[in-house]
Parts: sequence; structure tokens; C-alpha cells
Amino acid sequence: MNSDKEAADKSSGPLETTAGDLRRGDSSHHQEPYDNSRIILGIDPGTNVMGYGVLRVRGNKAELVVMGVIDMRRQKDMYLRLGKIFDRVTGIIDEYLPDELAIEAPFFGKNVQSMLKLGRAQGVAIAAAIHHGVPIHEYAPLKIKMAITGNGQASKEQVASMLQRLLNLRDDQLPHFLDATDALAAAYCHFLQLGRPETGARHYGSWKDFAIKNKEKIHGA
Repeated sequence: MNSDKEAADKSSGPLETTAGDLRRGDSSHHQEPYDNSRIILGIDPGTNVMGYGVLRVRGNKAELVVMGVIDMRRQKDMYLRLGKIFDRVTGIIDEYLPDELAIEAPFFGKNVQSMLKLGRAQGVAIAAAIHHGVPIHEYAPLKIKMAITGNGQASKEQVASMLQRLLNLRDDQLPHFLDATDALAAAYCHFLQLGRPETGARHYGSWKDFAIKNKEKIHGA
């Protein structure tokens, strides 16, 4: 999931995109007088494209609030990119008022420079959460994939497909950048740690279990 964000597509597009925006209330940033829901912000760190996803949890049920990406490819200066990460994560926290942050830990690969850059991006996002007093929970990529699909080596596409079923997402709610669904996966992984979930979707023991029971939906299964 922590693929090298330096290899991101060079195509033009908006600097930020969102999907499935179901904000609570208006943009005044104030919570309702009584709301027993819990908001979880998930982040997939990146230096070119950073994904974020927000879940609302009521009891044992989770629903999508918003997911999207912070696209920094047009900004050449690395330090200004870090500043943009801090500003946008701060803005997301101010707008959606998360109770907790679930963030993916940097993947320990062979490219030391990429690891350092991802570590900086993660650190800045964490600093924004600390600045707002938001509790932080860090999950390894393998743990997130295992929690969502039952397969620690699952692809981004497999993670996104499983999330679509678990959260009953429409096709038009799926983002162009899978960094967003990776971030949503971090949030859903944390949701699973809170207790036994209830969703309208059928649960499967693993990605293999899902593929076997849905061969018509999986190309090459």
C-alpha cells in the first residue's frame, strides 16, 4: 500500500479530489448538540499524493463520510509540500472533527530516500493531529490489508474492491487515486479494532474466500 508515491502519474488534474462527501451539518465546523457517533480519519502518507478517508461510526456500524487525496505533484519544493500536508490535514481535521487518526506506517523498503520522504510526510500529518489533540493509531500496511481482505499481500485494487462491498459504496463513489481507498482502509482497520462490526455487506474470511464466491466479479479468478 505504501507504493513509491514518487512514481505517481504526471497527468494534470485538480490539486485535491474527494469522493462520497457526506459531511455532517454545514461548513460551520460545529458538532450537533448531541451526536453519539465517532469519526475516524484515515491517512495514507505520501509525498506526491497523500490519501485521506473519513468514517463515521455509530454503534457497530461504519459509513463513509468522505475520501480523497492531497495532490502535491505540481509543487516541486519538498519543504513546501510538507507545509501543504500540514495545512490540508489541519483543514480536514477542522472540517470533519475526527475523534481519532489511523495512519499507515511507512513501508520498510530498499529505497532509503523514499522511506525518509514518506517518514517526513507521515510525521507532518501526525504533527497536525497532535496540534489538535487527536489520538493517533499507527498500523503497518500488512495489518491493514489483513484486516480488510485477509491477505497481507493484497493489491490496492483488491483492498478498494473489498471496501466497496463492506461500506456499500457505489461505483461513482470510488476515487481515481487508490491512495484514497488505502487511507479509508486504515480508518476501517481501526474501526475493526473497536469491536465486532456490523455492515450490510457479506463478510468473507479472506480475499481468496471472496474470489471463490464471486468468480463472475473477479477477472482472472
